[in-house]
Amino acid sequence: MAVTVRVMDAYEKLEKVGEGTYGKVYKAREKATGKIVALKKTRLPEDDEGVPPTTLREVSLLRMLSIDPHVVRLLDLIQGQNKEGQTILYLVFEYMDTDLKKYIRSFRATQEKIPSKFVKILMYQLCKGVAFCHGHGVLHRDLKPHNLLMDPKTMMLKVADLGLSRAFTIPLKKYTHEILTLWYRAPEVLLGATHYSTPVDMWSIGCILAELVTTQALFPGDSELQQLLHIFRLMGTPNEEVWPEVSKLPNWHEYPQWGPKKLSSEVPDLDADGIDLLSKMLQYDPSKRISAKKAMEHPYFNDVNKAYF
Repeated sequence: MAVTVRVMDAYEKLEKVGEGTYGKVYKAREKATGKIVALKKTRLPEDDEGVPPTTLREVSLLRMLSIDPHVVRLLDLIQGQNKEGQTILYLVFEYMDTDLKKYIRSFRATQEKIPSKFVKILMYQLCKGVAFCHGHGVLHRDLKPHNLLMDPKTMMLKVADLGLSRAFTIPLKKYTHEILTLWYRAPEVLLGATHYSTPVDMWSIGCILAELVTTQALFPGDSELQQLLHIFRLMGTPNEEVWPEVSKLPNWHEYPQWGPKKLSSEVPDLDADGIDLLSKMLQYDPSKRISAKKAMEHPYFNDVNKAYF
């Protein structure tokens, strides 16, 4: 599946558009067609046989998932070598020039609110894309506005950066300028759970819903402890009653005791159906959290034109 060609024979790099833990991302033009694409450059684990089978499995999974309209399409895979002779893989994705982080920031800058019908349309597509991934046994693990690409003209939203966390386990280097954000991380992960599943993504989706409504992060912690305390202050400090076995998680300590506040106090512009959905996403007990598939059927989305999305 991977073709060994010089990537620059097929694509012209236009500009660097990002730098993640796993490599650089370029906006590029396919020379044969003029089509604009995103090139994600990743270094592979050293392996005499070329591309490790685990990576190929991940990539074929990505390719399969990208048949869904709400998952960014993987168009091609190009294998090459850098000057040091290390194997480099370029993943070629469809290009979208904005993401939810930039979109939210543009409203925050003008102190306007994102119209509620847009919030619903974006959230519905997010639930739909994630439901598709979960239906194929794939967790995202790092859902955040920056990983959700969109087209502000059509309001089309697509989930990006899927699955790469498992395929490319060697971060190129530690990035200090882009601190790995904890704001969307589920409490079970923060508390050190090693066995977790699809509910971790649903917690992230709840945080994103609140942020779309207020244009501010719901839980903006700058360390794992701060992150937990932000969550506890709003949701109440968890105990065995609301979350059985919580005190057995590896990072559990005695925390300050807070009672739960009303979600509507933090997200006042969200209607009653939206608050109900948000509360189902932000359940402490992962087994009680709503699934992406169930979320799509929630009354909050009743007035979304589902046939269009």
